[in-house]
Amino acid sequence: MMGIKVLKGGMLTTVQDLGRMGYRKEGIIVSGAMDRLALEIGNLLLGNDISEAGLECTLLGPKLLFKTTQLVTITGGDLSPTVDGKSVNMWRPIIIPEGAILNLGTPVKGCRSYIAFFGGLDLPKVLDSYATYLKAGIGGYNGRALKADDELSFRKAYLPTGDSFKWTADLKLYPDFNNPEIRVMEGPEFELFNKQSISDLFNKKYVISKAADRMGYRLEGSALQLSQPKEMLSSAVTFGTVQVTPDGGMILLMADHQTTGGYSRILQVITADLTKLAQMQSGQQIHFKMVTLEDARSALLNREKQIKQLKQALKLKTSIYE
Repeated sequence: MMGIKVLKGGMLTTVQDLGRMGYRKEGIIVSGAMDRLALEIGNLLLGNDISEAGLECTLLGPKLLFKTTQLVTITGGDLSPTVDGKSVNMWRPIIIPEGAILNLGTPVKGCRSYIAFFGGLDLPKVLDSYATYLKAGIGGYNGRALKADDELSFRKAYLPTGDSFKWTADLKLYPDFNNPEIRVMEGPEFELFNKQSISDLFNKKYVISKAADRMGYRLEGSALQLSQPKEMLSSAVTFGTVQVTPDGGMILLMADHQTTGGYSRILQVITADLTKLAQMQSGQQIHFKMVTLEDARSALLNREKQIKQLKQALKLKTSIYE
């Protein structure tokens, strides 16, 4: 077989791409990578389409036996990757020879690593996506997380061309995990909350609780209150929507969020800061900073400009992009 064999599945290792678009009206969630930017860069470094599927590895990574020599990248959070016991570089293509074992351990920085493979993985699409939707059991590898003895095939093998890959991506376009500031805009129900709640929201820090997964993070901190009781209708939500429960607690929705929700939507995290959120874990603090729509648009356009520049630079570096 031209591919990998899973020796250990890790805590939660799933196949993800950039998400299952166009089906929310049928109640099918987008899902996809928690840290889309990390997966996009990993694919770009290999000459893949940015939407190609890779492995998302959470907190404790997998151990993978390569049955074929392959070119890969490891991006996102640092889970101390090694090949046959020796540390390997992240954020650049590396050749893993046939018979070698790639192991991702515990987090050094961040909590989610992404492994992308030259040419991608040979898997069927479900509703136009490779993304694993765990609760529905669809997509990815049999709709579930990887476990020991699973085998995944490569779509194509890397044929050595003499490229040395001594260059790497400029990480200026990747956020600082140590900065707890998360930029937000007003949600649709922002004005319904009392002045004290709004003050607490931006002057106090909130902590990601143990109830944190791909669907959402519950935040611990000062309870928020509406100015007066109001019955809410179920309304659309998205990645980064911050909901407030009836008891005043907050839920920050992540990649596997539901399509609609009945709680007040007080904030919306800007797209450019979703990567930082994806690399946070239980126990970490969050500090919200209000920005304008123009600020949010500018941050996203700047990132897209940097990614475009990276793609253009890579085409000049090596023959795998031809």
